[in-house]
Amino acid sequence: MKNLKQVIAAGLVGTALSAEAQVNHELNVMNQLATPSHVSVMPVSQLLNAPGNEALRAFFFTPVKDKTVLKGKKIAVLAADGFEEIELTGPVWYFRELGAQVDIIAPKFNPAPARYGLSTPEMAKTHIMAIQYLQPVGWIKFDRTADQIKVSDYDAVFIPGGAWNPDNLRYDKDVIKFIQDFNKSGKLIAAICHAPVVLASADILKGRKLTGYWNIQIDLKNAGGIVSDQPVVVDSNIITSRHPIDVADFSKAVESWLAKK
Repeated sequence: MKNLKQVIAAGLVGTALSAEAQVNHELNVMNQLATPSHVSVMPVSQLLNAPGNEALRAFFFTPVKDKTVLKGKKIAVLAADGFEEIELTGPVWYFRELGAQVDIIAPKFNPAPARYGLSTPEMAKTHIMAIQYLQPVGWIKFDRTADQIKVSDYDAVFIPGGAWNPDNLRYDKDVIKFIQDFNKSGKLIAAICHAPVVLASADILKGRKLTGYWNIQIDLKNAGGIVSDQPVVVDSNIITSRHPIDVADFSKAVESWLAKK
């Protein structure tokens, strides 16, 4: 007959084995829930040096001669986490080279509920995350939030693409209201890649000519837009474009529109 110590010891071993089995079970489940990390990146240098992008490369590496073309103009860049890096940094660099004041405007910080299990870095309160074709690559500081701006503050609004960025913007009531009011003013609204879906959410595309990333062109048609597959489409106060490879044409179209005002 086992004594008390043997019974207790046996119980402890059983508990240890049970805990180990639970840990193994949880690890097994976690391995099935997670996917292996295989990162695909698009360095800016690789984009500019890719065959067929000679004009894009020249756009960035040819010094701007007249740095006063947009002097006195104020441009608001509406962006959130998940913006396509070159679609924000490229035009912003160019507009500033031309003398414009460019402010990066983000939605007011709104952390996800705790039950979502997301870990948000402290810098998310002052910065937004850049991506390169769905791969997070860096952060950029924003100047103001969408609830702090008004139409009279700016001459133009520019929205970069990125698959996540427009989804984050189109859900923000301050962003949508600002775009609607900006459109009523007749001032310039420019959007590239996936960004035109934000204009669809603002319900300002009915009967308007535009373009956008190939995957969203059907959404733009459903919103009442007249869609064509061109690098840039200008229709009154709305300028739209398709893709990072169109950044040069897009930026020049914005320059041309603002320079005439």
